[in-house]
Amino acid sequence: MTCYGGVAAAAALPSLPPTTLTTLPSSSSNTSVRVRDVGSGGAEHHNTVLKPTVDGFKWRLLISYDGTHYKGWQFQQTPPTIQCILEKALTRATKLGRKDLHLVGASRTDGGVHAWGQVAHFVTPFNYDSLDSIHAALNGLLPPDIRVREISAVVPEFHARFSAKGKTYHYKIFNDAVMDPFQRLYAYHVTHKLNAAVMREAANHFIGTHDFSAFVNSSRNDGVPNPVKTIFRFDIIKMGALLQLEVEGSGFMYRQVRNMVALLLQIGKEAIAPDIVPKILSTRDRKELAKYTLAAPPQGLCLVAVKYNEEHLQLPLGCPTTSLGRHHSISKCKVPFY
Repeated sequence: MTCYGGVAAAAALPSLPPTTLTTLPSSSSNTSVRVRDVGSGGAEHHNTVLKPTVDGFKWRLLISYDGTHYKGWQFQQTPPTIQCILEKALTRATKLGRKDLHLVGASRTDGGVHAWGQVAHFVTPFNYDSLDSIHAALNGLLPPDIRVREISAVVPEFHARFSAKGKTYHYKIFNDAVMDPFQRLYAYHVTHKLNAAVMREAANHFIGTHDFSAFVNSSRNDGVPNPVKTIFRFDIIKMGALLQLEVEGSGFMYRQVRNMVALLLQIGKEAIAPDIVPKILSTRDRKELAKYTLAAPPQGLCLVAVKYNEEHLQLPLGCPTTSLGRHHSISKCKVPFY
């Protein structure tokens, strides 16, 4: 697999420095590939795949952000979202329009939710000799609460959302009488003393493959997703006053993690027994969960990692190496010493 795009994109090349772009091969070249993509807006449709308007190159972004001041990932102009801000930076750095970029995120995090390992992809009709410059440009254009940690080339088959094989979320709870002010934006304050042992017992009931219909809120954007998901692990780690709930699964539906955490909080308060988890799961009815709790607030939740098959992350031939950011150093000290 090569990283060359078709000549149909040549007319769309922006006026960037000559060293930035790689010349595109002719349309008769047998090394050209066509990037296929799925639109960023709707639900998954296995039988219909949208295509970009041009042949091109696909790039993976690893992104971290503080979601406090944003209305989630999904694009909307007002109030701002992570995708909106990132697309504005990409359009300035690449000189391409929003529709040409086809930016897609792995997880459509909700308003106030944070991310350390969000993954997204976008396409361009041109190649780069090096990714360090665009990496530095993007972080220079982005606000300080959003950062691109990595940029790499990916094969055309890679899709940030639909190629994902698993995701890991952490939810932090600050369990003390007085809230740590440095944790207030990243942890949920619970003053009631929680029993971590019974929470762990209850969390074990989530592990395995289940129909999680009772733990999902309805969403206009998700259509009718498959409610059957697999939870690989659900750990509860106590670090002083901080409880960190770590859940890894094949995928999660809208507010599923926050609903699971909310029920575990009621169990930790010893208001209900741990065996309520399988009982609610078996009903497949969101109204049953609502009898006991509402969703936990968003600020404690963080998307930590998205997992992919190795073949999707291999660098295509002819593409630049992954950019992890540019380090600056002083080659010679200009300040005299006495």
